[in-house]
Amino acid sequence: MKIVVVGHGMVGHKFLESLAELPAELSAGVAGAQVTVLCEEPRPAYDRVHLSEFFAGKTAQDLSLVSPGFFDQTGFDLRLAARAAAVERRDKTVTTADGEVIAYDKLVLATGSSPFVPPIPGRDRPHTYVYRTIEDLEGMKAAGAKSKSGVVVGGGLLGLECAKALRDLSLETHVVEFAPRLMAVQVDEAGGKVLRSKIEALGVQVHTSKSTTKIVDGATARHRMVFEDGTWLETDMIVFSAGIRPRDELARQCALAIGPRGGVVIDGTCRTADPDVYAIGECASYEGQTFGLVAPGYDMARVAARQLAGDAGAAFTGADMSTKLKLMGVDVASIGDAHARTAGCKTFNYTDELRGVYKKIVVSADGQRLLGAVLIGDATEYGTLLQMALNGIALPADPEFLILPSSDGKAKPGLGPDALPDSAQICSCNSVTKGMIAAAVGEGCTTIAQMKSCTKAGATCGGCVPLVTQVMKSEMAKRGMAVNNHLCEHFAYSRQELFHLIRVGQIKTFEELLAKHGKGLGCDICKPAAASVLASVWNEFVLKPELAALQDSNDYFLGNIQKDGTYSVVPRMPGGEVTPDGLIAVGTVAKKYGLYTKVTGGARVDMFGARLEQLPLIWEELIAAGFESGHAYGKSLRTVKSCVGSTWCRYGVDDSVGLAVELENRYKGLRAPHKIKFGVSGCTRECAEAQGKDVGVIATDKGWNLYVCGNGGMKPRHAELIASDLKKDELIRLIDRFLMFYVRTGDRLQRTSTWRDNMEGGLDYLKSVLIEDKLGIAAELEAQMAHVVSTYQCEWKTAVTTPAVRARFKSFVNSDRPDEHIVFVEERGQIRPARADEREATGA
Repeated sequence: MKIVVVGHGMVGHKFLESLAELPAELSAGVAGAQVTVLCEEPRPAYDRVHLSEFFAGKTAQDLSLVSPGFFDQTGFDLRLAARAAAVERRDKTVTTADGEVIAYDKLVLATGSSPFVPPIPGRDRPHTYVYRTIEDLEGMKAAGAKSKSGVVVGGGLLGLECAKALRDLSLETHVVEFAPRLMAVQVDEAGGKVLRSKIEALGVQVHTSKSTTKIVDGATARHRMVFEDGTWLETDMIVFSAGIRPRDELARQCALAIGPRGGVVIDGTCRTADPDVYAIGECASYEGQTFGLVAPGYDMARVAARQLAGDAGAAFTGADMSTKLKLMGVDVASIGDAHARTAGCKTFNYTDELRGVYKKIVVSADGQRLLGAVLIGDATEYGTLLQMALNGIALPADPEFLILPSSDGKAKPGLGPDALPDSAQICSCNSVTKGMIAAAVGEGCTTIAQMKSCTKAGATCGGCVPLVTQVMKSEMAKRGMAVNNHLCEHFAYSRQELFHLIRVGQIKTFEELLAKHGKGLGCDICKPAAASVLASVWNEFVLKPELAALQDSNDYFLGNIQKDGTYSVVPRMPGGEVTPDGLIAVGTVAKKYGLYTKVTGGARVDMFGARLEQLPLIWEELIAAGFESGHAYGKSLRTVKSCVGSTWCRYGVDDSVGLAVELENRYKGLRAPHKIKFGVSGCTRECAEAQGKDVGVIATDKGWNLYVCGNGGMKPRHAELIASDLKKDELIRLIDRFLMFYVRTGDRLQRTSTWRDNMEGGLDYLKSVLIEDKLGIAAELEAQMAHVVSTYQCEWKTAVTTPAVRARFKSFVNSDRPDEHIVFVEERGQIRPARADEREATGA
């Protein structure tokens, strides 16, 4: 059998994977098939769902969906930069743009979609882009380096993703939307209002109900967008993200039936009007509907592969279009009938404009079933609500409490994994049900890594991992299997349990901990974890002889090791505050040692390129100038970012800089399960971005508001308001409690955001412990923090004044000479170690 696949995007590759992974009873149906894949792009399939991460540093290789050796192992023939130009169904051939004619027995169209660009005069001017491929993003990145402002045309899902990309390029960012609200397809009017306020608070200017009539030269920027109402907007670059259209031109060319909204018409087997031609993904139209999400496309890919192999029962029956996203750090979720269009339905709404939260559920006329939901700003209940809607699970007597915040500290009515039927779809991307997870547990899958490998649950977008974990552990418990959270094979305890063993048992060394509570010699998991706990409890110098061997590379050398083998040096600048003399001293050191300098996102100066033997010399000069270690290498407090506050800003209502300096000096050196970042804003305009930090503080005219458990990272999370209108001593006391409770109970390498998400009872439980002192440990937590504060030491100073420690910082143990094999080159006025190709060019 000759199978030709046109298109190698996410769905096209899923088809190939499905074909390669067919069960034994079906694989014979396609045994020996010759599979040819025509890919229009110059690279294999990559992850478009996480495309915006390209601007956060991910490469095309990082985003690739093709596992190493896939095409060698399967024998499938992938042809890159090979565009299919025509299909001749009578002869069963595909002709490429280069004129090659390829015969097929079965043809699979996986051509996806193309961005819709409104027919506006000037739409093809230089520095106008679409947001679709890596090449598009490379063009945007290059243009962004020469621009001050950017506009996204389109305020839907992709438009807001694109707006984040422009913000990541440090551009003044605007979103222009034709509809009266953002994300008009997914959210209602009230939700759109809250979403807009959240997006605008992040620095993006939103223009709704705007129809662009033409794009011409600007007076102060490259372009001027002229709107129908007579207003205009000037910008340096424009990105169109106004929706997508099915790539159905091949189907039209070969006279296949086209759906009312475009797309190749398919039936439940994913066949077109021609039984030898299949269509899957965004280019397909099923019952008049096209599907722009990846999960339905994956379903079609699996169905098409099984049909080709002879499984007549495999069928595509449509898809649930519920979705949960994080757009610019803002939770946005939509489930089912979000617009309440079902006859007789009833709605429940909750709005908190202060926190930027909007929630709505749509229930049946009899109040028994959940029909839809909208969640903006906080999508904590998404998993529960989605399962209730998909599985027709009866609602509680008071369904409004599903979305209302708890005021009595009690957990909300939820949905445990045992209440779900085996048919409940846990992972929509890969169509994994609860029953499949249960079966995998029965076959020995008892970790998330094993579950991803065995069933692919959680392996695509990752949003279902918490529910997958719950179901897996529930099934393990039913089978009498041990459900443990052991740190590693050497310790049958969690990090939290080790913390208590060390503290209660007054254990000061790893050897003592291992002798009393472990086995073996330890490993790269338990040693750094134990080192972190010992530092949190006793706050002793981490490079003491009995502790040094436990540290990872960064802590061992008190600096982040870079990819070229050199180290970074980051002196602490509390709250971003630094004197002119301090700046001069930093500049003098950087110039003397040829270091690359960069101002970090936490408002301090990072110096890169220090050789090992230079570190003590650099530290001594910085210490003499009044600086300390900034702990940029440790799982500890990194920075307290602040705006200029009431000292300088005409909008400031309190001294954010003063508080930031005080907080950073208080908590510097605190070791924790993961790094911690603070932000302090002097008013609600939020210039310090405090609500994206582990601890965020915002001034109001009544005091300080405290936000916790946010972070910016791979999976950004907005911080949550835990207390309002606090006096400074109340604020500090509550932060003491929060940090020490996290240090005590967090898992190894667990950010505060993940710790919060995994906490039973959520924010209400956290409030009950920290504010109401439910566990009676508040005074203990404060005392423990007081010990950490009183025993602080600058690790750089201790290192350079302790001969045995200082002796470690040499390139050679028997010589003070530097490594002569390291070649340095100049780049943008800075000195850095040469890459391998540059060394070869110099003959080094």
